[in-house]
Amino acid sequence: MSQALKVWKALENKPAGKWTFSKMLCLKAPYFSSISPLFEQLEPGRCMIKMKKHRAVLNHLGTVHAIAMCNMAELAGGTMTDATVPSTHRWIPKGMSVEYLKKAKTDLTAIATSAQTNVVWTDSGEYLVHVEISDQAQDIVFRAVITMQVSKK
Repeated sequence: MSQALKVWKALENKPAGKWTFSKMLCLKAPYFSSISPLFEQLEPGRCMIKMKKHRAVLNHLGTVHAIAMCNMAELAGGTMTDATVPSTHRWIPKGMSVEYLKKAKTDLTAIATSAQTNVVWTDSGEYLVHVEISDQAQDIVFRAVITMQVSKK
């Protein structure tokens, strides 16, 4: 079990535990603090985070910036991957293809899931992650496929 997943399991049901976990993860990877994420769910094969629409993530149109959504997708996808791969392996994002489906005008929710089932963890290989970001009306505004390079430590 990954260190992130261990900490999540220890904090998720505590008062302010999800907030504390989110802040701790952003201390480990500071770039993600720019979106002020809040983790809602983390387990092998699935991660859900939320992001408030706030000034730091807006574009010139007053909607959530495309790169803020990429940041959110990478955070959800990476954390889900970390919780999924065995502790004998490491991972790093190799590429990401994205689709911007409509303007993001509200707070957002990202859900990352594994694109593969019954993965056999070999010495090294690619692991695909699907991420969908939806608005408060549950309309999907963004979709991504992230290719993770997974290898033995």
